Amino acid sequence: MAVLFPTVGRWYQRPGRDSFEVVAVDEAQGLIEIQYFDGSVAEIDWEHWPRLLIQRVAAPEDWSGALDVAPEDTVRDHDGQLPHDWSDPLEVLERERDHDVDLIPN
Repeated sequence: MAVLFPTVGRWYQRPGRDSFEVVAVDEAQGLIEIQYFDGSVAEIDWEHWPRLLIQRVAAPEDWSGALDVAPEDTVRDHDGQLPHDWSDPLEVLERERDHDVDLIPN
């Protein structure tokens, strides 16, 4: 089995364990920071990663996990799908902020 390189934003799973997302990779310190769906965070030593038999898995359908996010607080179309150009959650806030600024009379 090939060893997968840890990629930030991707989901992985060890056999018989909960899936997790890689949230940071610090090559200088040799650490991979991961977060489980329930919100708990852990670190994996860079040298230990290849021995864990990690497999890539799909992200959970309910990506909010431990976040306290109500469905009405998410950016979704009328079918409940994320926009096709969705890439950065902060991008939406910036667009809304810019839109609100344009509505303020001079």
